[in-house]
Amino acid sequence: MFNGETIVLIQLALVVITLVPFLRWLKKRLQLQSVMDKIPGPKSYPVVGTMHSFIGKKSEEIFYIIDQRTLAYPGIHRIWNGFTPEVRIYKAEYVEKLISSSRHIEKSAMYKFLSAWLGQGLLTSKDDRWFQHRRLITPTFHFNILEGFCEVFAEHGALLVEKLSVQAGSGKQPINVYPFITKAALDIICETAMGVKVNAQTSGMDNPYVAAVYELSGLIQYRVVRPWLHSDFIWNRSRAGQQYLKALAEVHGYSSKVIRERRAELKQRPANDGKVSEEWDSGRKRRLAFLDMLLQSNEQSNLLSDDDVREEVDTFMFEGHDTTTAGMCWALFLLALHPEIQHQVQQEIDSIFGESNRTPTMRDLNEMKLLERCLKETLRLYPSVSFFGRTLSEDITLGGYHVPAGTIVGVHAYHVHRDERFFPDAEKFDPDRFLPEHTENRHPYAYIPFSAGPRNCIGQKFALLEEKSVVSSILRRFTVRSVKTRAEQLIQHELITRPKDGISLYFEPRGGVNVKQV
Repeated sequence: MFNGETIVLIQLALVVITLVPFLRWLKKRLQLQSVMDKIPGPKSYPVVGTMHSFIGKKSEEIFYIIDQRTLAYPGIHRIWNGFTPEVRIYKAEYVEKLISSSRHIEKSAMYKFLSAWLGQGLLTSKDDRWFQHRRLITPTFHFNILEGFCEVFAEHGALLVEKLSVQAGSGKQPINVYPFITKAALDIICETAMGVKVNAQTSGMDNPYVAAVYELSGLIQYRVVRPWLHSDFIWNRSRAGQQYLKALAEVHGYSSKVIRERRAELKQRPANDGKVSEEWDSGRKRRLAFLDMLLQSNEQSNLLSDDDVREEVDTFMFEGHDTTTAGMCWALFLLALHPEIQHQVQQEIDSIFGESNRTPTMRDLNEMKLLERCLKETLRLYPSVSFFGRTLSEDITLGGYHVPAGTIVGVHAYHVHRDERFFPDAEKFDPDRFLPEHTENRHPYAYIPFSAGPRNCIGQKFALLEEKSVVSSILRRFTVRSVKTRAEQLIQHELITRPKDGISLYFEPRGGVNVKQV
């Protein structure tokens, strides 16, 4: 039995064992707080940090608070997400310092919400894995490959126009265009990414895979704006988390099945000197998909396992439908509010196609200079991803402030794009900002809808071609008018810059030729 003195010594030892790590943590915490609080920012409170302002607020109210902070702290400010400090920047010079090199390529902690779905694909991976995969995947976005995708864009764009025609009638009733474009974008991405037709526009969300992808995107958005669901322990036990896991199993099962089948087909094909080729399937040319090219380019290096391939395909699926949907909807909205610019775009389209009802080719899309400027200006005002983050791999100085390694730095693209130094009268929709004479001397990091630097979006050419093809198909058939003004159209800034309650437009038939389906 221990005597009283021994028990006291044991108790003291336990106190020391418990207290020493806490005191070390507290010392580091106070040192970090001393460094971070030199950066201007809102008042921080114990436990909640600066997040108290968001409690009980809707997403549009949260963004209003963020918007006001950018006015209060020009260029840079810091917040405390509970015990975690974050630095927010929205000045081109600071953005360049952060993302222009390969030193800070690790994404911020917020991307962990995507890890169960996307694994270690291009969006979420880091270090050597990211460099190897980026090098392997880049050739799959070659000009000749994108040219083949133009047929897919045209086919599904034509079907979208037919669906809108049925709903529009004489153009006297408004249509929420968002769900229509969402389904077209899902059809496009499924065929270009995996080479499979899911018929989202004709069967709606009846296709289990389409429904699951759509549900996953929605549930991730739901989680992002609810801090109490950020913990995996709580999320996995919530009703939304259970729905997420069920949808995840459907998506992973489907894409894994397609990959296994396509890999088996690839092994049975005759050798073709390592070149990617198109094949004929039951007398009809089968279009090559991202998956086909990824598997063929991987034959020699054997760098990617089936799980690796699935993660890259899933990443392409995630990044390639929500972002383009938002971009196309916002573009139609802005053109609907500026009939004189819309008319000029229609004149440009008519000058390319004349009286022909043929579908657009890559050459046609490249001639749509004004439409391209309109799409770029749309992405300036409504970047599909209005906020993205990095985790610092080493100390950095931003705006004269020391920011230590390991800190999350968030880039507010939405506010970077509103810098009056580079975009005078920044809220005005002005496609001429992207005329060559206006862009050649502009700061290269003042416009970052696809990020920039070595970790820029690998699919940006794909996205612009798709948006050109689909939007031009709509404007060949219709003139659009908006139900709401820009002031009335609320924005949801989550993972994607979405229009709250969709985009309601009048579609007035133009007459003339129809866009023939492929």
